[in-house]
Amino acid sequence: MLTKRREEALANTKDKAAPLTGVADLVAYLERGAKPDRTKWRIGTEHEKFAFYSGSLEPVPYEGERGIGALLDGLADKYAWTRICEGGRTIALEHEGASITLEPGGQFELSGAPLEHVHQTCAETGSHLSQLRDVAGAMGISFLGLGFSPIWSLEDTPLMPKGRYKIMREYMARVGRLGRQMMFRSCTVQTNLDFASEADMVKKFRVALALQPIATALFANSPFAEGRLNGFLSYRAHVWTDTDPDRTGMLPFVFESGMGFERYAEYALDVPMYFAYRDGKYIDVSGQSFRDFMKGKLPALPGELPTLKDWENHLTTIFPEVRLKTYLEMRGADSGPWSRLCALPAFWAGILYCDAALEAAWSLVKSWTAEDRESLRRSAPVLGLRAPIRGVTARDIAQAALAISRQGLKSRALHDKSGADETHFLSELDDIAASGVTPAERLIERYEREWGRDARRVFAACAY
Repeated sequence: MLTKRREEALANTKDKAAPLTGVADLVAYLERGAKPDRTKWRIGTEHEKFAFYSGSLEPVPYEGERGIGALLDGLADKYAWTRICEGGRTIALEHEGASITLEPGGQFELSGAPLEHVHQTCAETGSHLSQLRDVAGAMGISFLGLGFSPIWSLEDTPLMPKGRYKIMREYMARVGRLGRQMMFRSCTVQTNLDFASEADMVKKFRVALALQPIATALFANSPFAEGRLNGFLSYRAHVWTDTDPDRTGMLPFVFESGMGFERYAEYALDVPMYFAYRDGKYIDVSGQSFRDFMKGKLPALPGELPTLKDWENHLTTIFPEVRLKTYLEMRGADSGPWSRLCALPAFWAGILYCDAALEAAWSLVKSWTAEDRESLRRSAPVLGLRAPIRGVTARDIAQAALAISRQGLKSRALHDKSGADETHFLSELDDIAASGVTPAERLIERYEREWGRDARRVFAACAY
């Protein structure tokens, strides 16, 4: 039952421009994501990839006739994407619930539409990559599916013309050693999933956080940096461990008594802000407090109260291994080939969208301590499926989790036109777990045996 105050707050948060009146409004925004009717649950998949010039293997800048801006405009003109502009420049595209956006270093991201099943996700991904090949191919641009930039230095990497990225870049240098590496040189694949209620959100949040390092190991695909081995299987995941301790990590409080929408809102209130957006411009409020903003005491905007849009923006600047908005985001995997872009939503939907599978997965991880979870998070980027956890390995947990996911997908019984269900999307992950060899280790083997220790060869091996 909702309290009267929470009912009022839910009503208040329908207007994104209205000033927020208290913490209850922040909580109500998160609560609005609950979907008791599971037929309304959807799967959203986001993936990033590196744009490079096919001949020189150089990163693609925003400017120029063969730049990222021209590529966005080409997609808009040919495939009816709607332009989103900032400062007179196209910086994103939208079409039928999906969007194409730019990460700070020009990483090209598809944020897929909320879809009913993984068959649709894979079709959407295929259509997107086909459009890119059509427009970008004529410009001499290709795309690389890898978790970390393999040869470019930070200085080589361009900066996209989005105001928030300049603010973030400056702030990152003050709070962590590797934050700029994350911004400019990493790529991920991510899955967004729904919850039925507050209790359902909490259980899914806990299972997803505990198993996130298992996804990191299964999808580990970033062993190179600046033309050589970097000592990690998922350097992207390692970078996140030294980016900004205020807004990253495994969130131990999620496993504590009293976890719910309000507890997450209180956590988010204590994460320092990056920016406020006013009149088409980003205002630098980096390091300042959203709590002070709620009191009208933000130094950069004295006397002004935040709106729901400010809260939405603030939530996007928090980067834990699982993130709560009006849905849950799984954030632990390196980018990779088309097949694994479809495997990630299948893995998580199988576990989180079937009650029996969710319970089985919770039984698998519920005895782990905060120290266990953090240790696994730290070791998976280095050891992959050999990472230890409570007397077993990540490989053992991966195989158990994949079996659970497979049963969950069978229970969903959602078929494509040929009659196949969603379980076949797990096949590549099954092979990885059975062998114990991560994608990164396979790349390292080719680097040592086939490529003459030339990391540039990875562009041909992993291009879309």
